[in-house]
Amino acid sequence: MNRLRELDFLRGIAIILVLARHKPLFSFTSQMGWIGVDLFFVLSGFLVSGLLFKEYLKHGTVNPARFLIRRGFKIYPIYYLFYIVYLIPILFNGGLNISGMLFDLTFVQNYFWKWGYAYGPSWSLAVEEHFYIGFSLFLWAYIKLNSQEFKKQENNSGIGTFGMLLILIGVLCFSLRLYANIQHPDQSVQIFTRTHFRLDSLLAGVFVSYLYYFKLDYLIKIFNSYKYRLLSIALAGLCWTPFVNAVPSLFAKTIGFTLLYISFSIILVYFLLTEDINHKLNSLLSASVVDGICKIGFSSFSIYVIHTFINTHISELLLYYKLDNQYLIFFTTSILSISIGMLMTLSIEKRFLQVRDKLYPSRVI
Repeated sequence: MNRLRELDFLRGIAIILVLARHKPLFSFTSQMGWIGVDLFFVLSGFLVSGLLFKEYLKHGTVNPARFLIRRGFKIYPIYYLFYIVYLIPILFNGGLNISGMLFDLTFVQNYFWKWGYAYGPSWSLAVEEHFYIGFSLFLWAYIKLNSQEFKKQENNSGIGTFGMLLILIGVLCFSLRLYANIQHPDQSVQIFTRTHFRLDSLLAGVFVSYLYYFKLDYLIKIFNSYKYRLLSIALAGLCWTPFVNAVPSLFAKTIGFTLLYISFSIILVYFLLTEDINHKLNSLLSASVVDGICKIGFSSFSIYVIHTFINTHISELLLYYKLDNQYLIFFTTSILSISIGMLMTLSIEKRFLQVRDKLYPSRVI
């Protein structure tokens, strides 16, 4: 899939929010920064399902094994190579927990270790990994069982059977979250991190992707008819985030998650359907600022992987030298995380992707 500058911009905003969550800049950025992960979820749902939808449109089927191998070349080298970096301080302190490490390495930490063991934010990578596997197999089976019905949905009005199925799964996820919050209020972290409670955020991106690739005329008609109402809904769905501590909040972990993915889906559609979106962004922020955020977005995965290590150890170093200033700490750790993440992307991820494209060429080119 050709890269869209505007989507790299959204990725850049997402990782900047995450950085602001994990190192305080202002109180409201620390409070709301967690929504960067939810923006990543919606974007991942859109982009990953888009790869599979484009494969289906070209070949009439999808190849889950090939898809997962290609995803593995993108995710695993950076994740596993730099997981070693997280293990080094643990080994020096003599406190290695084998079970915790294995949970991290097999992407089940969000079910067996709440967050992540050596690398806390890795819980969200586990959610995405489960989504890659589950959705690719689900779509493959759906096409096998409903090939003609799926084809009939192309260019028809309405959201179609597949769209309704995505909505029903989203309702199920919300129902599970609501039940878990009521029955197990002491399990706030588990409800925040487990895949079956967060899957609807990714499926919201899938829903946008489905409409974009199969029902574009319908999507354009609906969005243009209700554009300003939808953008108002998106703003309303985000306005509470600077004021709520998400993990213990019943509101955040039920309707809050839903409001976020609805809002981010609307914003995503706006970015996709607004022809002069890049001109608008340049006019609002300047081309150089937008380009900088896009470059950050391009390297967002590597930045996400390394930033916790930088946050922990650079903060300790600054505090050791009595440089206890939250602004200094934030900008120092963020600049280092971004710089090292970009280097990781260009020197490691890029090379593995070149090998991947040689061994397993994309089926949609």
